[in-house]
Amino acid sequence: MPKLILKSPYIKCGGKGGIGGGGYLRYIGTRDGVELVPDDRPATKRQEQLIRSLVRDFPDSRVLLEYADWEASRTKAHASAFITTALECNWEQANRSDVYLKYIATRPRVERLGSHGLFGDDDSVDLQKAAVELDSYTGNVWTHIISLKREDAARLGYDRASAWRDLLRQERNEIAAAMSIPPDHFRWYAAFHDEGDHPHVHMMAWSSQPKEGWLDRDGIRKIKSTLTNQIFHQEMLHLYEQKTVSRDELVREARASMLALVKEMRQGICDHPKAEQRMWELAQALDGVKGQKKYGYLPKRVKKLVDEVVDEMERLPAVAKCYEQWQMLQGEVEGYYSDAPPKEQKLSERKEFRQIKNSVVAEAERLRFSALTFEGAQQPEVDTGYDHSRNGWYWKMKQILDSPEEPIENKDWAVSEMRELADYDVPQAWYVLGTLYRDGGILIPDSTLAAEAFEKAAQAGMVPAQCALGELLLSDDLDVLNPPAGLEWLKRAWEGGSLRAGYLLAKEYLSGENAAKDVEHGLECLSACADEGYPGAQYLLGKLYLTGQEIPQDMEQAEYWLSQAAAQGNEYAGLLLERTEEPPNGRSGAGRDPSAPQHKLHFSGELPAQAQPGGDADRPQAVAEDPGEEDRHGP
Repeated sequence: MPKLILKSPYIKCGGKGGIGGGGYLRYIGTRDGVELVPDDRPATKRQEQLIRSLVRDFPDSRVLLEYADWEASRTKAHASAFITTALECNWEQANRSDVYLKYIATRPRVERLGSHGLFGDDDSVDLQKAAVELDSYTGNVWTHIISLKREDAARLGYDRASAWRDLLRQERNEIAAAMSIPPDHFRWYAAFHDEGDHPHVHMMAWSSQPKEGWLDRDGIRKIKSTLTNQIFHQEMLHLYEQKTVSRDELVREARASMLALVKEMRQGICDHPKAEQRMWELAQALDGVKGQKKYGYLPKRVKKLVDEVVDEMERLPAVAKCYEQWQMLQGEVEGYYSDAPPKEQKLSERKEFRQIKNSVVAEAERLRFSALTFEGAQQPEVDTGYDHSRNGWYWKMKQILDSPEEPIENKDWAVSEMRELADYDVPQAWYVLGTLYRDGGILIPDSTLAAEAFEKAAQAGMVPAQCALGELLLSDDLDVLNPPAGLEWLKRAWEGGSLRAGYLLAKEYLSGENAAKDVEHGLECLSACADEGYPGAQYLLGKLYLTGQEIPQDMEQAEYWLSQAAAQGNEYAGLLLERTEEPPNGRSGAGRDPSAPQHKLHFSGELPAQAQPGGDADRPQAVAEDPGEEDRHGP
C-alpha cells in the first residue's frame, strides 16, 4: 500500500447537467473533523449494504486506505470512515443519488482556521464569496483528496491544517503544471479533515479560464510524486542513500566477476561455458562495429549479446545476492508511490546498470584485441595500432583516470583495467589503486584497501608507495594506525630518495609523537629536504627559524627559507612573508642567496591563525609540495 493516496475526481460545473461547486466548497470548509471512537463491533447491515453499493458504483474506491482497513477488519468505525471518504471522492455522482445525498446531509461536519477550515493562496478566505464564485463557474473543478495514514501524519507533522497549507502553497505551481493550467490562472482552496485513521485534505482546483485545465493519469502521477517527495523527503533521502550504496556494491561485484571470468578464459579453466561462449560471440560481433564501443551505440543484435552476458552474470551467487538487496530497496522506493507489487526485471533490463553493460563491452573488446584462445583454437592476431603491453596499457588507463574530461563510465572502466593489471603484479597499478582508495572520488574511500594496495607496490620496491604507506600507517585512521611500521616504511622511502618521506620523518622526530624525539636528527632530515628544494620542508624550516622553536631564532634564515617555499607556491609561507616590518638589528645567517627576494621579517611573537604550529600550514601542499615526486619514482 502506498504511503500517500491521491484521488482527483472533478465536478462539471454550469451548463447542461452541470452542478455548482459552491456546495462542495461549503461542505469541505465547514464539516467538523470527527474523532472516531474505536468501535470494534461488527458493521451494521445498513453499512454493509451501502459499502456494496459504493464499491459497485465507484470501483476505484477500492484503492482507498479506508477500504484496506475495512477489508482487514469489518467494524462499524472502519465502515463509517470508508463510506465518508468514498462519497467525498465521488461528490458529483453522490449528489445525484438520494441515498448518498441523505448520508452526506446527516454527517457531522473540519479543523477550522477561524470561522471555517478553508485556506488557499491568501491568508484569509471569504467562504461566502468563494462559494458564490464557484456556483457561477462554468468549467471543470477538480476535487483532489490527499490522504495519509494516521501514524505517518503524526510522525511527519501533517496532522494539522497549517502544515498542509504550507505544503500546498509551496507546490501549487507544480500542481498547476500537472493540470495544464498556467500558474497565474490557477485557483484553489483546501481544507484539512483530521479524521479517523486517515487524516486527509480536500483540495478544489480550477482555472480562472473555464476552458483551461486537463488532468490525465500522468498528471495525477506527477502531483502524487511531488507531494510524496516533499512529505517523505527525509525518509526517502536515507533510502536513496542505501540504494546508492547497494548499487555501487552490485556494480563492483559484477565487474569483479567479469574480470574473474575473463581471467579464467585466458587460463583455459573457465567453468561457466555459457557465459564464456557469449563473451566470445560478443567479442567477434564487435569486430564489425564501427564508431564508439558503448552499449548505447551498438546495433540491436550486439546489444542482445551484451544483455545475454549480463543475464549469465546475474546467475552468479555473489552478483545475485547484491541484486536481490538492490531490488528490495527499489521495492521500498516504489512503495511510496504505488500499491502495485514491484515488477520483476532481469539485471540486463535495468537502465540503472548501464555501466555494467559498458564494462562487459570493454572486456569483450579487450578479448578481441588480445586474440584469446577459445575452446583450444588460437585466434589470429588483430593489428589495432595500439600498444597492449602491460606497461603501455597502464599508461593509457592512468591517462583516462587523470583526465578531468573523461566521463565517469570511462574512469570506472579504467579502474577495472588497473585491477587486472594489479592482478598481474604491475606495481604501478597497485599504487594507483591505493591512491584511489585513499582519496576517494572514483572509488569509495577505504583505508584498509588503500594500505593493502600500497603495500603490494611498496614490497615491489616502489618508493612513492613506500612513502604513501608510511604516511597512511602514521595517520589518525584507527583502521590502519601502525606507527612502528609506518616509520619503517618512511625510512625505506627516504633511503630510496623520497623527499616527502624525509620531510615526514623530520616532523616525527621533531614532534616525538610516534617516534622518540630527536631534534638533531629531525633538523638534519629537514635541512636536507629543504636544500633539495622540497617546499614543505623549506616552509617548516623557515617557520622554526622565525619562531625560535627547537633552534635559535634567525630572521634572515627564516626569510630565506620562507621565500624559497613561497616561490614554489606554498601559500602559508607567502602569508608569513606578508607580515613584514622594518628590519630590526637582525643577525645574518649562512645559506642566504643574494638574488632571493629582499624581505625583512620581524617576529612579533604571534603567527597568523592559518600558520599556527600544528595547523594546516604544517601540512604539505597538495599542488606545490613536491611536483616531481611521482616523475622521479613512478607513476
